[in-house]
Amino acid sequence: MILADKLIELRKKNGWSQEELAEKLGVSRQSISKWEGAQSVPDMKRILTLSEIFGVSTDVLLKDELDLSEAAPDYHSDEYHPVEETSRMVTMEEASDFLSYKNLSSARVSLGVMLCILSPVLLIILEGMQETGKLNVASNYTVALGLVVLFALIGTAVALFVTTGLKGSRFEYLEKELLETAYGVSGMVNERKERYRQGHTIQLTTGIVLCVVAVIPSLITEILLPENLLGEAISAGVLLISVAIGVFLIVRSSIIWGGFQILLEEGDYNREAKVENKKNSALATIYWCLVTAVYLAWSFITMDWGWTWIVWPVAGVLFGLVTAVAKVLRDKG
Repeated sequence: MILADKLIELRKKNGWSQEELAEKLGVSRQSISKWEGAQSVPDMKRILTLSEIFGVSTDVLLKDELDLSEAAPDYHSDEYHPVEETSRMVTMEEASDFLSYKNLSSARVSLGVMLCILSPVLLIILEGMQETGKLNVASNYTVALGLVVLFALIGTAVALFVTTGLKGSRFEYLEKELLETAYGVSGMVNERKERYRQGHTIQLTTGIVLCVVAVIPSLITEILLPENLLGEAISAGVLLISVAIGVFLIVRSSIIWGGFQILLEEGDYNREAKVENKKNSALATIYWCLVTAVYLAWSFITMDWGWTWIVWPVAGVLFGLVTAVAKVLRDKG
């Protein structure tokens, strides 16, 4: 086993991300990534520090013929953590298949979310035209057409979610179980992650900006065209289109990036987080079902689709608070 794979395995067994290990060593995260990708080798000073941090000898780290199973860990070291015996091995083929699935699912799921956000646009604009006399068609026809398009788009989105979920069911264990990667897997994932890093940053930033500036047309309409129903309808449609594109970029990029983090057990998918996520899975299901019910009920009662979408970002922020409270209650129990 080469040094790169030993560093990855030891880091994971301690439940640290690359950022956390970099902080302990006083180096950049990019340095850790290069060491684990076998693109460079730490100097002797760092090797000695790594030996102390992980509680193994320098011989075990540097000699390829020695595996970690032959290490003599310092059981008295404050930094030592026992090796988990329940980890599941991920082969190169499984990792490649999973990343390919993540690319596919990112396109399908983000498209489905975008369709859900866009679904009421036609209904909003038709109603605005109807109320201002710009459309000489009976009101029930315009509402019927708008609702047909709305439910057609939502139905398409649901089909995308269901088929994508079924296709990825064989990879569910990657998000829930502790992982060990076969030789070369982590290096391959790290390399692809670094290639995608800039694209991820650009898409995420663009998506957030589009969501933030989406309210500008509505504000302008309120100022320049007060009580203009058609103007309000069009600005609401523009708002939803901008939000839809922004969310599409955010969801797509986040799913692809999440695939890298899952395989590397970093970020929200580190070992400690996986244990906590198992406890929160039932809570998350109930919570998001309630949020969906509130969104649909509020939207259909008020028919103010241009603003009811605010439920989702608010729910996203509150979910962190809900899980934190649940954790406190579990700990007290």
